[in-house]
Amino acid sequence: MSASTPPRAIQHFIDGRYVPSANGATFEKFSPVDGTLMAHVSEAGEADVDAAVSAARAALRGPWGRMGVDERLALINRIADEIERRFDDFLDAECADTGKPKSLARRLDIPRGSANFRAFTEIVKTHHGQVYFKNTPSYGVLNYTLSKPRGVIAIIAPWNLPLLLTTWKLAPALATGNAVVVKPSEETPSTTALLGEVMNAVDVPAGVFNVVHGLGPNSAGEFLTRHPGVNGITFTGETGTGEAIMRQAATGTRPVSFEMGGKNPALVFADANLDKAIPELLRSCFLNSGQVCLGTERAYVHRTIFDEVVERLSAGAAKMKIAPPSDPDAALGPLISQGHRDKVLGYYRQAKAAGATVVLGGGVPAMEGALANGSWVEPTIWTGLPEDASVIREEVFGPCVHLRPFDDEDEAIQLGNDTPYGLTASIWTQDVSRAHRVAGAMDVGLCWINSWFLRDLRTPFGGAKRSGIGREGGNYSLEFYTEMKNVCIDI
Repeated sequence: MSASTPPRAIQHFIDGRYVPSANGATFEKFSPVDGTLMAHVSEAGEADVDAAVSAARAALRGPWGRMGVDERLALINRIADEIERRFDDFLDAECADTGKPKSLARRLDIPRGSANFRAFTEIVKTHHGQVYFKNTPSYGVLNYTLSKPRGVIAIIAPWNLPLLLTTWKLAPALATGNAVVVKPSEETPSTTALLGEVMNAVDVPAGVFNVVHGLGPNSAGEFLTRHPGVNGITFTGETGTGEAIMRQAATGTRPVSFEMGGKNPALVFADANLDKAIPELLRSCFLNSGQVCLGTERAYVHRTIFDEVVERLSAGAAKMKIAPPSDPDAALGPLISQGHRDKVLGYYRQAKAAGATVVLGGGVPAMEGALANGSWVEPTIWTGLPEDASVIREEVFGPCVHLRPFDDEDEAIQLGNDTPYGLTASIWTQDVSRAHRVAGAMDVGLCWINSWFLRDLRTPFGGAKRSGIGREGGNYSLEFYTEMKNVCIDI
């Protein structure tokens, strides 16, 4: 967005219409690329959230609630068609909000936005109940299960992969017949707002999909998660925010599905194929400028190959081009905001103060012209820190990694698991037995072997320990978005 482009107005989407806040409140959205004012975004008050929840509840009583499964799934496939038809609109909106390279969003964020809908139409088609028969003296008892929509689902989405992670929740929620109220991050309102146009274009009934914008405490997030008309809350984001939402959900005992923070380790054994491991480690440490919940911030490397890995990883990271989204060679964009950049730079300073050897980066890159006002940081590699250092214990969520040597398998497992988080891990070895042993020993929800960020949307995804509650993906998602009923018949 150029300095001469006037800021846009982004409104709520409630009951099939774009509407401003009832009290007229707005907040400002700034470009992470050059710091310019991009938009005035409506900020929801309690009245706006109540209107959105009421519209969702009305939709469940209307045509949406009476719609057959085949008709509903055909409609959801049309949502995917419309996202694909408007691919460039979503691409522009995603990159304007986040600053990520268009080359990344073009191959990841936007394709997954439509793929999530297609995947869950197929999953719901084959989803079925269970039947049990038990003999009795008279003849027998038949039990069978029914899955019904849970009701109104509150979706609290993050800013790092806004379209991908919103639709990852939205697709199963709609496929199972729920109505939703989405609160996107205040940093990335655009693609979620654009989904309202998609819903209207394919004739999704009014009230099925609603969007309220705003912040967390004393704003849209708090008003939505404490609303008594919400039947379930799904959230992806920082662990502290998840804990606050849990406290809200306790009133009314609403179920939650959370994917939260991580401090993910990579374990690189002496027999690893480094020609494959190094490029994948570069991705896992620096993709999306390190703003990926699955990313690697701790790498433990066998001592015999430690120096080689440090050298090759730093050489690869040094070649990664830092540039705005439109540059086809951009590997790293800015961080999401000046506030987040300040947080990440604070960790960079803490690492240096704790005695880290700064192998690469550690500061702010020199950017020309208006780009100097953006939220840029350098990709950073450290060695030499103790395991109790803040950048080893806490999630930085920036383009950084600390490397430490280990001597044997047991030590590698202990170091990898020594964290309050348990989202993912990656293991690099050509020893099949070791790969299975170590994968089984890691306290995580998802463990990759000789790979990273490979996803089959039918498989369970989620975290252990402070990284989450529940699992998403395939039929595992449906356990949250539906209410299971048992029907018992004395034959």
